[in-house]
Amino acid sequence: MAFKDVIAIFTDDRRSSENLRIANEVAEPVAGHLIGLYLMAPITFLGGGLPFAGTESEVRALEAIEAERRANAMKAASRVECALRANAERDGRSYEWRLVEGDVVRGAVLHARHADIAILGQNDPDHPATAPHLAESVLLGAGRPVLVVPYAGRFDQVGRFVLVGWNGSREAARALGDAMPILQKAEKVVVLSVNPPGEHGGGSPWPGADIALHLARHGVPVEASSTVSHDIDVGNALLSRAADLGSDLIVIGGYGHSRQREFVLGGVTRTLLQHMTVPVLMSH
Repeated sequence: MAFKDVIAIFTDDRRSSENLRIANEVAEPVAGHLIGLYLMAPITFLGGGLPFAGTESEVRALEAIEAERRANAMKAASRVECALRANAERDGRSYEWRLVEGDVVRGAVLHARHADIAILGQNDPDHPATAPHLAESVLLGAGRPVLVVPYAGRFDQVGRFVLVGWNGSREAARALGDAMPILQKAEKVVVLSVNPPGEHGGGSPWPGADIALHLARHGVPVEASSTVSHDIDVGNALLSRAADLGSDLIVIGGYGHSRQREFVLGGVTRTLLQHMTVPVLMSH
């Protein structure tokens, strides 16, 4: 198993070099194909509901603003394209560049469906994105794993020491299967169950043991662990354990409940997407 097609998705040029470097690292060496997708929301002010009388001077002013915004967007896209080319050519791998103007969410989901894994940046609250929930939308709509890179920090290695959040759900099992190309190359993988039901709650007395055995049969250097946390939620418990272990990647199933419930109640998925300190690979 290997990631043959890796797509890195951008809506601006912030963190482009870091995200592309990680995409290049995740792709199979040499044989993996690297795709850079830059999505531009439609840039238009005319007919956009702005209050103006429609005089020739106002129309020209709005056209000038549109042209400036478009030029700036194209310059940002060009910088990402240059970073893509540098990363791919350095390692002698094939690559392609896609620049798409239109609905950002629909474009991201559609293109991600034709790749093995999608790489996206975490939303930076200090620099609101065109589509702030883009990672969630791709996760839920593409049917592919999503690797989200934090908006701050440098990550020289991704997938060397992996923490897996395990609750026995379909989404968790899917995430493990999707992450297998990374897990098989890792030096250490810890499968962590937070607040497991235990034998008195009808669950296994050794949480994570069965899935750890399954991973071991695939050559994954794995160990199973469990913890009980009454003071913090599961998402923050995972982040805390990742820090203790020095993990450089968290793997977890995303959105085990309905999207509406997750948005209202928070949940592990949203906690990790908002507060991640290392890259997170999620599957739904």
